[in-house]
Order: sequence, then C-alpha cells, then structure tokens
Amino acid sequence: MSDIAVEQQSTTKGFAILSMAGLVVKVLSLFYAPLLRRVLGDAGIGIYSYAYNIYVFLYVITNSGIPVAISKNISELIAVGNYRDAVRSFKIARRLLFFIGGVLSLFMFIYAKGLSEFIGSPSSRLAVMSLAPTLLVTSILSTYRGYFQGRGNMTPTAVSQVFEQIFNILFSLAFAYYLNLLFGLEAGVAGGTIGTFVGALVAVCILIFYYKKNKKIKMPKVGNLNVKRQSSKKLLKNIIAYSLPMTICIAMQNAGLIIDGKIAKFRLLDIGYNVRTANIMWGWIYQYTTLIGVPIIIIMSLAAAILPAISSAAALKDRKALNSNVNYAFKLCFLLSIPSAFGFLVLSEPICMLLGYSSHAATLLSIGAFNLILMSVLQIQTSILQGIGKIYLVTFYSVLGLLGKIVVNYIFIGIPFIGIKGILLGNFVCFLIPIILSAKAIRKSLRVKFNLLRKSKKIFFASAVMGLVVYLSYYILHTLSIMVFGRGYLINAVATFISIIVGAFIYLYVLILTGGIRKRDLNIFPAKVVRMIPKFMIQDLVE
Repeated sequence: MSDIAVEQQSTTKGFAILSMAGLVVKVLSLFYAPLLRRVLGDAGIGIYSYAYNIYVFLYVITNSGIPVAISKNISELIAVGNYRDAVRSFKIARRLLFFIGGVLSLFMFIYAKGLSEFIGSPSSRLAVMSLAPTLLVTSILSTYRGYFQGRGNMTPTAVSQVFEQIFNILFSLAFAYYLNLLFGLEAGVAGGTIGTFVGALVAVCILIFYYKKNKKIKMPKVGNLNVKRQSSKKLLKNIIAYSLPMTICIAMQNAGLIIDGKIAKFRLLDIGYNVRTANIMWGWIYQYTTLIGVPIIIIMSLAAAILPAISSAAALKDRKALNSNVNYAFKLCFLLSIPSAFGFLVLSEPICMLLGYSSHAATLLSIGAFNLILMSVLQIQTSILQGIGKIYLVTFYSVLGLLGKIVVNYIFIGIPFIGIKGILLGNFVCFLIPIILSAKAIRKSLRVKFNLLRKSKKIFFASAVMGLVVYLSYYILHTLSIMVFGRGYLINAVATFISIIVGAFIYLYVLILTGGIRKRDLNIFPAKVVRMIPKFMIQDLVE
C-alpha cells in the first residue's frame, strides 16, 4: 500500500481550482482591509504593517523554496513510478521545515524588541511576538501544499486557502477590536495578527484531514517494479539543492521591494519633496501594486499548476508533452493577462474610485497596466525553468533584473517631471531582462518551438476591441446616470460592473471570431460562466 492517493488533475482543472480560490481570497481581503483600518485607525495600521513586513520576510526564508522542491520532487518520482520515495521525500521535507520554522519562530519571538527597533517601529513589538508562532504553523502548512501540488491535485490547497482567509478575517477583527478596547492600541494591533495564526492552523488541519483520508491506496497494477530507490540522504540533498537557490531568488525579490522604497524616498527628497510627501507617494505605489496583484494571483495559480506537469514530462523525457504544456501555459497566461491589462488601462479611475484609492494611484495603474503582462510571462517562465531543474538560471536572471531595476529607478525617479513614476520604468526593465534571457534558456534546454508575439496577436486584438467597448460603455452609462441621478459612489459602481461584464462577453466573442480560443480553453472559466455563454458563440469552436 502507498501513501499516494489523490487522483491527479489536469493542468487546466488544477489551475481553474487554484485561481478561483485565489479570487475568493482576494475578494475577502477587499472587505477585510478597510474593516481592520476602522478598528485600528491609520496609526494602528502603520504599526501593523511594520510587524507584518518582518513576518513576511522571515516567512519567505522559511517557506518559499522547500514547498516548491517538494512539489517538483514528488511529481518527478511519481512520473518514474517511485511512489515510496515520493512519500519519503515529503516526510523528510516536513521534518526539515518543522525544524527551520521552529528555530525562526523562536528567533522572531525572542528578538521581537530588537527587530521592531531595527525597522524603526518599537510599538510593533507585541505584534511581532504574536506573529512568531505562525511561522512554525505555516512551515507545516506549506509542506502539505507542496505535497498536493506535486501530486497534481489542487483541490486541498484551494479549500485550505479559502478557510484560512475566512478564519483569519474573523479572528483578526475580533481580537483587534477587543484587545484595543481593553488594553490599548499596541495590544489591538497584536490582536489583529492572531487571525493569521488561527487561519494557518485551520488550514493545516484541513490538509492533514485530506492527507489521512486518502492516505492508502494500491499501487498501479502496471508499475515500474525495478525502479531505483533513493537514500534519505540523497532525497534531503535534492530538496536542499533545489530549494536553496529558490529561497535566495524570492528573498532577493522581497529585498528588491525594500530597496525600491529606500531609493524612491531619498531620490524624491533629492528633487525637493519632503518626507511626508515622499511617504504619501510610496503609498500610491502600494495601492498600484495591490491592484495589479489581483490578476497576478490567477497567473501564480497557473504557474503552480503547470510545475508538476512540466517536472513529470521532463523526468520522463517526454518532449511532446513538454512542448504541449509549455505552449498551452503561455496561451492561458496571455488569455488572462492581456485583457486584464487593457481593463486596468481604460478603467483605472473607476476602479480606484470604487475601492477608495487615490486618483494618483489610478494614474500609475493606467501607465503601468502593461507591466502586468510582463509579470505574468515571467511567472510562467520561472515555473517552467523550475520544472526542468534550471533554478540557478532563475536566480541569476532575477539578480540581473534587480540590478537593472536599481539603476533605472535611481536615474528616472530623480527626474522631477517623472518622479515616483520612475518605479514603473524600473519594474519594466526588471521584468524584461529575465524574460528575454529565460525565453532563450527555455528554447535551448527544451528545444521547444514557441513565439510569444505570434501567440498573443489575436488576444491583443480581442483585448483592444474589448478595451474600446468597455471605455465607451462606462463613459455612456456613467454620463447618462449622472444626468438622471446625479453623481455618487453607486453610480460609478454600477457603471463599472456593467462595463466589465459587457467587456468580458465582447472579448470572448472576438476571440471566437478570430480563432484565438479553443473549446478546451474554456475550462479555465467556471462551469457556470461557460453555461452563460450563448450557444451560437461556441458551437463552432475547434476542440
């Protein structure tokens, strides 16, 4: 009997499941953030964000590399019929992460005061201490998610993500409110972090339930009985060898955000802005990044879903499957990222009005909308290179992109009429450099034929038509509504939502007319959405 039990899902289905869960989590976050702000106030949110930055950096060190290594190792071992070592690899990684998570949790708890003072926010000490145990829980959580992703089954991960966020919101708001009321702001901020721990704990319980429920199953009747087993030392070595550069890579990306903030601040001061104004401008960048992050969640889900498929095909040296998976991943990436970019371009102001964001953030969103496409392509390329074991290339290319970003940020933020917008140029360079290098590496390593520009032509055309229709729809609806009912939040909200719905159908219809989509591509959309599409639109679609 084997511990492997979860039925493998297709890349498309796994992506759809993870992306839907990601969207649900993002929507819940949109309700959570303003509520927490009402409980803690602007000062409390500031203290909270400092504490959370410490937690996120240590979380990245703990959980960014090993879970991906688990996913890759399991998918490769299962692909060659080595089921027992696949499970052993998971258990070894679980023990390793439990140890690392425990050590960093103790470090974060014991040195909470020093860490808080180091980032310039001594008031964050209680919140840092409150977040410390979460590192241990999330380290266990991430091993199970890596295990299920390696098996190609995304349902347990998706379910755990949704429940994690629900419990996070409920407990964070409740403890923030009562501790703030009883013991003051610093205690309230610490209370606002308790939900992070509770949510992660609930998610772990859900994944353990899935694991135990499906723990035993018979091996395939036709299996590789002569498969070469690996020692525990070899399995551990593989995990470390794969996860270490990935951890460094992602840690550098987080360090890049810190560097962005520091460069932006002193360059803005150089051209005459005061500290308060520089902080406000950095807040606009935060708002822009938050909005861009919504579709990126879906692309990250796609990247997570294709990693096991790429790893399995690479382990089996199945070039046909590799070619199919790589090309299909890029197509799905473009189908989602390009219309999202056009949507942000034409609806930046209505979206920011809807969410209560600054009009300056709307300007940044319209200017930097197409960075979303580059971010998405890079996510997919990174996942492909991870899948074929080229993780050191990913790290090296990330360093080059980061260096380019630093230079561009320093130069352009210091130009008065560009200012904070220089960050967007820096991001463009940061993404473009590794995209070009990664495309060459993928072609050379896999001998796969793909042309990013050719693949995106029809999607660009459909997205441009959609963007024009959305812009006109919003303008007409909004203008007529103001004439009849006057200005108001609800008027903007209704016009925005109707325009988005109209745009979605126009986009899909133009794609169908131009042959830019096939029937199997519709699997990325929820079944209820597909059923809403008129039959005349999809009846002639090619499989």
